[in-house]
Amino acid sequence: MREILIAENSGFCKGVRHAVDTAMKISPENTYVFGEIIHNKDVTAKIAARGIITVHDLFSVPDGAKLLIRSHGVGKTVYEECKARNIEVIDCTCGFVKHTQMIVKEHHAQGEQVVIIGEASHPEVVGINGWCDDSAIVYSSEEDDFSSIRDKNLCVVCQTTFSKEKFDKIIKNIKKECQKTVAVFETICYTTIGRQSEAEKLSKECDAMIVIGGLNSSNTNKLYDICVKNCNHVFRLENSAALKADEFIYFNKVGIVSGASTPDTQHQEVLLKMESIDTEGKATNAMEEFVAKIDNGQFKFKRGQLITAIISSADDEGVAVLLPFSKKEIVLDKNEIDCEEYKKEEFTAKAGSEIELMVVALNPVKLSQKMIRKVKEEEAMIAEIEEGKEFNVTCTGFNKGGLTSELGTYAIFVPAKEIRSGYVKELDKYVGKKLRLRALEIKKGDRKKEIIASQRVIIEEERAAKKAAEEAKVAAFFESIKVDDVVEGEVKRVTSFGAFVSVGGFDCLAHISDLSWTGVKKVEDVLEIGKKYEFKILKIDDVNKKVSIGYKQLQPQPWDLAAEKYAEGDTVHGKVVRIVPFGAFVEVEKGIDGLVHVSQISHEWLENPTSVLTIGEEVDAKILALDPYAKKMTLSIKALLPEPEVKKVSRKSEENEGKPSKRVRKDKNGEEEYREWTESGVGGASIADLLKNAD
Repeated sequence: MREILIAENSGFCKGVRHAVDTAMKISPENTYVFGEIIHNKDVTAKIAARGIITVHDLFSVPDGAKLLIRSHGVGKTVYEECKARNIEVIDCTCGFVKHTQMIVKEHHAQGEQVVIIGEASHPEVVGINGWCDDSAIVYSSEEDDFSSIRDKNLCVVCQTTFSKEKFDKIIKNIKKECQKTVAVFETICYTTIGRQSEAEKLSKECDAMIVIGGLNSSNTNKLYDICVKNCNHVFRLENSAALKADEFIYFNKVGIVSGASTPDTQHQEVLLKMESIDTEGKATNAMEEFVAKIDNGQFKFKRGQLITAIISSADDEGVAVLLPFSKKEIVLDKNEIDCEEYKKEEFTAKAGSEIELMVVALNPVKLSQKMIRKVKEEEAMIAEIEEGKEFNVTCTGFNKGGLTSELGTYAIFVPAKEIRSGYVKELDKYVGKKLRLRALEIKKGDRKKEIIASQRVIIEEERAAKKAAEEAKVAAFFESIKVDDVVEGEVKRVTSFGAFVSVGGFDCLAHISDLSWTGVKKVEDVLEIGKKYEFKILKIDDVNKKVSIGYKQLQPQPWDLAAEKYAEGDTVHGKVVRIVPFGAFVEVEKGIDGLVHVSQISHEWLENPTSVLTIGEEVDAKILALDPYAKKMTLSIKALLPEPEVKKVSRKSEENEGKPSKRVRKDKNGEEEYREWTESGVGGASIADLLKNAD
């Protein structure tokens, strides 16, 4: 009796299934797909029948349309043009391919030469090359010429469906030839490696091998190449129609493998056709034996495995479905159907249609449709995390090495060194706290799913980004200002020496000496925290990144208004602020002082002004002369005092006429100080004239 061995990893891979499902569900109106969604004529024909148009360039896609990116992916220029032309991108790029693209993008930006191991014309390789400006060197054989990479730093990636055996040989030659750094990323999809491994094993055990899949499918052709090396009778089938019964009459052990772009239905059709063949060319119960293997556990499903079953019938309890490769029915419980309300009539009408299910239990096999949505949501989430998206979890525990948590079906581990910058001693304090994480490594094993993640990288990236933003902001600020510019600023804080004012988000210093022309004791006497004022830029220190600003420079000085407020002959009230040998200075108002010469203090001759005046004393005086431009004011106190009685002049006085008066001060220093104050022409009088008038 013939024995049929079927590879467990058969049919659509996750990436292809997602792309096909999307194409079969999305509205076909104004929708295009970039290249054949998979290398399978039957599937592409179904998609075309829905009205979705396959194109091979963006010129064929009108502006504003929808464009589905297949699992092979595309170069970055496609995304850029779609954005510019308002084309909605429905990205079904395989997660493994997307990961490879990001590696290439990063290392190309660092100046490394990108090397892609794969078939240069394959759409996946073309797309990956588009993330390094089409500058990659592509190798497909260990016999290629590697001399051009001798003096380059390399980043090596691989087509996700490439032969693992060939990859290893090419890497060996690259490392032998290259004299610089070689960073190798084995980006072959783990399902591809699994399929190739199974093909290797089965082809060594069987008399004949059947390889099912599109004739232009790269991954299927590689399975064929593997089988040919180990088995003398290998049949390459595009579908069941290509299967010829007489070719298998003399084979007792037949193995079946299929590529990632081969739908389960094609696999099943081939298997059903094999049912009619035995070693004598007569009908046999091979299919029944295969079903028995399922029932007896010889052919094992895996928990979590996705299968495509056929709807047979429906009743109040659920839907009866046919398992893949068999005629055995299993009831899908209505509680495991992904719908708002179960209606058996709807599923009865769908008899003969395919339904995707997940194996959720074994012995006996139990199926669920609801779990697929949850798993797909998780897969979509994990795909985004693989691409570097930040995710959040709550820490649920810790061990000696770090923190632990869960995300769906994945265990989360954050090494202690990845919690934050610096050493973390008390890990228990993080339990119950929210962690912001980015994946460092994702393990997708059947038995253990784990994400090793880091919070530190996010913190450091944000810190670096903040610093860069601040530096850019400061640089832009310093480029936009110059000395004497008038700017608006908000007072943020004050100190004993001045105020810090935010100008365009940059803190500038307004020194207390630059707040008022008359001087202030406290900044708060002039400026109020939180209020905005106009300031003048006084000094810019580009090296130390400091800016000095002034407030008083935009305010009128007291002397600027003096001509409007005072005139010669006016009487003013002021306070004596300084006394010198030749007179006294009276503060008329803050910033304006007037000089009362000693001769203008009293009608009596004074030896020293201090004999009649004291500092702080308030007096009234008459303005004798005013020069606002020279900031000079001459005052007289005695002009407001009553004239003394006139006394007779003695003959002796007449005899002394023309001689120096005893009231003329001989104090040389005092005379020079007064002369310095009056030489500008204030009042137009010399010392002698003033003294003469004083007589």
